[in-house]
Amino acid sequence: MAEKTIFKVIFMNQGQIYEIYAREVGHGAMFGFVEVEEIIFGERTTVVVDPSEEKIKTEFKGVKRTYLPMHSIIRIDEVDKQGTSKISKAEGGNVAQFPLPVYTPGEGNKT
Repeated sequence: MAEKTIFKVIFMNQGQIYEIYAREVGHGAMFGFVEVEEIIFGERTTVVVDPSEEKIKTEFKGVKRTYLPMHSIIRIDEVDKQGTSKISKAEGGNVAQFPLPVYTPGEGNKT
């Protein structure tokens, strides 16, 4: 039986870096958004519980599909095996990424 593909999606949300794992990632039906489906979490095989992963599980509980703005995506990797989902603080002090304009179909370069 062929193994299912796993994607590691790293994105920024409210000054924090999220790292999640999902089975399906695509451009979706909403322009300017990346569609992430079948978010997967580590199985509880040990007594130790990672609070960061628990926070992500709680945040995405009951979510079948989420849409992330393209400008918030840092990286998407296809990986061999799932790691631990986590939330970490964005480094860099008080500098934040400025949202970039998104190309819209039908607009030409008018000068």
